Amino acid sequence: MGGHISLLDGPSVQLAMLGLDSAGKTTVLYRLKFDQYTNPVPTIGFNYEKIRVKTGKAKGATFCIWDVGGRDKTRPLWKSYTRSADGIVFVVDSVNREKLEEARVELLRLLRSLEGHSLPVLIIANKQDLPASMSPEEIEKFLTLNEASPGLLWHVQPACAVTGEGLVEAMDVMFEMIEKKKKMNKQIKKKR
Repeated sequence: MGGHISLLDGPSVQLAMLGLDSAGKTTVLYRLKFDQYTNPVPTIGFNYEKIRVKTGKAKGATFCIWDVGGRDKTRPLWKSYTRSADGIVFVVDSVNREKLEEARVELLRLLRSLEGHSLPVLIIANKQDLPASMSPEEIEKFLTLNEASPGLLWHVQPACAVTGEGLVEAMDVMFEMIEKKKKMNKQIKKKR
């Protein structure tokens, strides 16, 4: 098993890992699981893994991650994977500027389809190891999440799935956003 994360049962957080094809979703998933690079094949349907965090702020949490294919024919299924999710991990290819517009359109479509059921969104700006990659700030500005979904909890995390850089931090941020969302929901219920 990897040095940061292992497979164990425990309290769990459900995540839907989404993004366009070739963004690196499956590489992220298996880097988190094994703490080493695995060369994946394109995901036709989905992959599912339970991963217990051993370090960082999310230590002890078990992430149950649905890695769903990003081809245009599987994108209509994304919404069904978010129904029981506590958060969305949306992986983007930081190098492919042409596909970033398509990713933005698909992410905004997904957020609208949630019909008021707001979920924290972690954007993993993958492939930061490559020289032509956009900075997290550029990606944040391009995705226009502030304007598109006021009140949405979101974060853009620079990462490299091949080396693992930024992924443990990404899961810490995701865990913190989910905890914050739970507290916000409790406060709303108290006011009713």
